[in-house]
Amino acid sequence: MSALGRVVRSGVARRRVPTVVIVLATMMAVTASVLGGALLVASDAPFDKAFARQHGSHLTAQFDAATATAAQLSATADTAGVDTSSGPFPTASVTPHINDATVAPLSVVGRNSPGGSVDRIAVTEGRWANGPGEIVLSADSGLIAPLGLEFRFPDLPGGPTLKVVGVARSVSRTADGWVTSSQLAALTPDGRPAGYQMLYRFTRADTAAQVDRGRAAIAAAAPKGAMAGAQSWLAIKKVSVRDTSLFVPFLVAFGILGLVMSVLIVGNVVAGTVGTGLRRIGVLKAVGFTPGQVVRAYMSQALLPAVVGTVLGVVAGHLLAVPVLSETADAYGTAGLGVDWWVDVAVVAGTLGVVALAACVSAWRAGRLRTVDALAVGRTPAPGRGRRAARLAGRLPLPRPVTLGLARPFARPARTASVVAAVVFGAAAVTFATGLAASLSEVVTAQDHNAADVTTGVSGPQAGPGGPGGPGGGRRSASADPAAVDAAIAAQPGTGRHYATATTEATVAGVTGSTSVVAVTGDASWGGYAMVSGRWFEKAGEAVVPTPFLTATDSDIGDRVTLQVDGRPVTVRIVGEVLDTRNGGMQVFTDAATLKAAALDLAASSQYIDVKPGTDVGDYVRSLNAALEPLGTVSTSEKSRSDSDTVVILNSLTALLTLMLVAVAGLGVLNGVVLDTHERIRDLGVSKALGMTPRQTIAMVVTSVVLSGLAGGLLGMPIGVAVHDAVLPAMGRSAGLNLPDSVIAIYHTPGLVLLALGGVVIAVLGSLLPAGWAARTRTATALRAE
Repeated sequence: MSALGRVVRSGVARRRVPTVVIVLATMMAVTASVLGGALLVASDAPFDKAFARQHGSHLTAQFDAATATAAQLSATADTAGVDTSSGPFPTASVTPHINDATVAPLSVVGRNSPGGSVDRIAVTEGRWANGPGEIVLSADSGLIAPLGLEFRFPDLPGGPTLKVVGVARSVSRTADGWVTSSQLAALTPDGRPAGYQMLYRFTRADTAAQVDRGRAAIAAAAPKGAMAGAQSWLAIKKVSVRDTSLFVPFLVAFGILGLVMSVLIVGNVVAGTVGTGLRRIGVLKAVGFTPGQVVRAYMSQALLPAVVGTVLGVVAGHLLAVPVLSETADAYGTAGLGVDWWVDVAVVAGTLGVVALAACVSAWRAGRLRTVDALAVGRTPAPGRGRRAARLAGRLPLPRPVTLGLARPFARPARTASVVAAVVFGAAAVTFATGLAASLSEVVTAQDHNAADVTTGVSGPQAGPGGPGGPGGGRRSASADPAAVDAAIAAQPGTGRHYATATTEATVAGVTGSTSVVAVTGDASWGGYAMVSGRWFEKAGEAVVPTPFLTATDSDIGDRVTLQVDGRPVTVRIVGEVLDTRNGGMQVFTDAATLKAAALDLAASSQYIDVKPGTDVGDYVRSLNAALEPLGTVSTSEKSRSDSDTVVILNSLTALLTLMLVAVAGLGVLNGVVLDTHERIRDLGVSKALGMTPRQTIAMVVTSVVLSGLAGGLLGMPIGVAVHDAVLPAMGRSAGLNLPDSVIAIYHTPGLVLLALGGVVIAVLGSLLPAGWAARTRTATALRAE
């Protein structure tokens, strides 16, 4: 082994604390970066590959058959900007019966072949429908139906029956099911299609503006008012990738925090090593080491543990990516979805490059030192440094060891700054993680709509789990009379406000899948609905919808949307945007009177009650149940709770990455205190000789980092708040949601004070080990150290 190699090996082995600090710091940065990069690639790659393979539709347009003919729609293929098209395909909205149960409406398209120039449908099970009485079900319809299952349509002329002969997947999600064109005529009351579907691919469709221009051109080419709705491929892509892309913003935040912390810690560790090893540097130069060799020696002492941390970080990133990528892997039939090799290469090269640069800058001082100057300087700092701070601290009414500790940061400003920097990032990580967990809890709370003290639901499948807006509906409520239930609630002395809900299903032109419509009787604005913008509906014909509904229908507040409920059109005006993720955010909240003419048998299935102030909820429930049980229903004061695997994974990853950052911050403090303690070992020996006890020694060392911890906490807390306020809306946008202020503004003054004091906790924990070492050091050993 060369002389330079021996110097590097001995330096790494001798400085174990700095080595461990660098390993963990780089491991943290690489883990978050690999995981974030993997999810960023995985969020786009499967969809893009499937879209290209199936020649997906850039714009899926729905036209009214009463306004436009098939020939007129075929002519729109010649519109400027259209590359190719397919259709027109006849469409209908049908409500099938399975045994004696009615399922959600399906958007069915008449299509004789899965191939074509646009939207080549992939049959994943069974075969394509070849004749009458057959249907191919979409894998994305949300309806799980085995091959051979029969759908009945007793409300249609002739009572047709369809057998499921296949399951297919359209990357453009153009329908819930497909039948032959001739079969579709039997699925409408008058034997004529309700509409036509056209599929377009544009020459330019990379941005929403380009798709919007193409849509406007097609609408202008078709008969006026014929286009009933349209769906952009970008909206489909956003829905498809949101589960994985949701993780990217917060992982990027942790990756940046970890990388910056790594740079600071590596630079401070090397600078501290150079500062405390001046005499060793002088010896190396005296025996013939060139300035370049000295720089390389101290750079290598940082790079070797950084390489180890990088390898561990890559392994950890791959392991953490497994549960997050598992669902994306089979969503498009993509096997073995994992971390791309170039993500590993980019992260490793970038991290080691930045670490090398930081180490080089700090080690450059060692190369510039003159041999004589390095040999002449001892480890003890200049005698005048920090004396004024010590005199001022000595006037405080505190024990002498405490005042000595409080004055110590001023003796070594550069080292104090490194300790403060470590605490800043630890405090910022804790602040960010605390805010993220609180915000995710607020999202779940907003989804549950748990403001009601008491809920009442009809027993049976029609009640629908999960509170208002849950699946199911009151359309077959036979065991309880809604009017009788309402009267029983109103008669209770403790009843305050209350409202009722009933849920049915509808379809929207141009949008595949069913949309839940929650019909509300009474004022539900107090029911725990978090409004993003606009207002709650106040009368029939008005509606409130979540962000995904606005995105899928390409609508905004103030626009009108037509729903098909039981084959009858219902037009609503959107007056507000609400935070709700049930049914994929495809829900409409409206007054029950809005559906009066379309859903004739719709009956309230749930009641939500706010009791009067001072009323005992338990006594109220018992009294109300005595009146409701004869009617076939009961009430409860238990709150619904939503379980979200995504929230669990997010909280788990946040906790893990935060613990790693805090551990690195604590080790950064520990490294600074170790350097300071070794540097002051003779002073400690003198203090012990004059009577300082081990307990006083611990107090002096611990208090030497209190001010640094407080400063780091005060600086890190606002950084953590700023990161939270930037990352959370980005996560919402990745999930296709706009978030209300109640979800983002979750920090309050008492909590912020505690988070700022968390910096002191991190600093104190990092100083305990060197404080114990200093307390155990024998006086004679300390005095012989210099």
